[in-house]
Amino acid sequence: MGVTNSNKTIDVERISCGDTFKVTLALAAAPDIVNNPTDIVLVLDRSGSMAGSPLANLKLGARKFVEIIEEATDGTPDGQIGSGSRIGIVSFASTATQDTQLITSVADLNTAIDNLTAGGNTNHAAAFEQATQLFDPASSNAKVMVMFTDGKTTAGPDPNPVAAAARAQGIIIYCIGLIGSDGIDPAVLDEWATDPNASHVAITPNDEDLEELFEDLAANITKPGATNISIREQLNDEFRISNILSPSKGTAIMLNDTTLRWNMDALGTTDNEGATLEFYAEHIGDTSGTLPVNESIQYSDTEGNIVTFPMPDIDVECEIVVHEDCPTPVDFSIEGCEATVEYDAGDVDLESCGRILELDARLKNVCPNKRVALAVYLSEVDDEGQEYPRGLKTLTIPAHTQASCRDVLVRCIKFVLPEDLNVSGDSDGNMCTTRELKARFIAHYIDSGYDCCGQIT
Repeated sequence: MGVTNSNKTIDVERISCGDTFKVTLALAAAPDIVNNPTDIVLVLDRSGSMAGSPLANLKLGARKFVEIIEEATDGTPDGQIGSGSRIGIVSFASTATQDTQLITSVADLNTAIDNLTAGGNTNHAAAFEQATQLFDPASSNAKVMVMFTDGKTTAGPDPNPVAAAARAQGIIIYCIGLIGSDGIDPAVLDEWATDPNASHVAITPNDEDLEELFEDLAANITKPGATNISIREQLNDEFRISNILSPSKGTAIMLNDTTLRWNMDALGTTDNEGATLEFYAEHIGDTSGTLPVNESIQYSDTEGNIVTFPMPDIDVECEIVVHEDCPTPVDFSIEGCEATVEYDAGDVDLESCGRILELDARLKNVCPNKRVALAVYLSEVDDEGQEYPRGLKTLTIPAHTQASCRDVLVRCIKFVLPEDLNVSGDSDGNMCTTRELKARFIAHYIDSGYDCCGQIT
């Protein structure tokens, strides 16, 4: 069967800047279908939410699946599945039907697929039950069930026990999920599928991908296991690998901060087999938004299996940081052996020597595309409670373009506090004394959208 499934998942959908998340790579493989005859049941969702392009693309995928299996089992496109393998079709909505038995006729299988129409609720338990009944317990053929669905269970009993009973009979279950209008629960698909879950479940939000998912699964089912496997994973530069856990099979090493290699001698050469590798990735960039986790992921093996891993995205939310610019430095040098040097530093702003106070202020829930005017008034308080001005700063905070309101962190708002103005401690210039200060903040939007009778231009 070759590589029957490949998957890459992350354990969260959203992180903050600097957070760490877990990445799971999974692979499943099984022996050659020619030398290991296999009975396959396609379990196809035809509920009402499949109407339109989802059902059309499902039919294309199912027909392609049958075509690949047929050609691989006898080497010729003669319309018959050979080498002892068979395919059956079960479809389901509010109830489930056995549209064919386990047969070898490609024409009959395609007719059953073409006759599918969408309508009704989603009864997964009935689908598993009808599909399981197609398999002959006395047959020595391998048993594979491919469950396709686009939504949650809306009719019938809990399908989990029915799927578990099928697995207990030695049936290998793969799940293909389409995120349809009713939504889909990935955890439920994991519960139904054969272990390891991550290597037996594929989910797509786009029904146009269905033909490719069915095609890849069928193509790999026809090949013999996999040997000398090498997987090279490279993360986006916004992330780094922080820790690699021991894989369930083979070895994994870190090549650099963003790249690892996972090697396995063999997988699925004598029996259906899965393997997983987990590692942790840390966000190290300063970019917000939806970011691809991968830069690339490459696969190779001796058998030439065609393996494509998903390329998940993750939403990263970073604080918006605004820096007040530091003063421009004046460069000068002292030649060797010179004890003193005179240098004209040019014009210098009126900033007294003394302590430098830097304030940070977080503006809460700033709306997109709106500039903010910020004023900071600083005063010093003497022993009698009298306040003395120590400075006023006004800043224009640039507008951000995030999709929703965000906090804006304004950093390094600088004030110079000359010691000869000290009124809250000793006035002899001793910087070890305590100075009592008060800061007041005033902030408002510049871009309000208000137009006084069309007079504002």
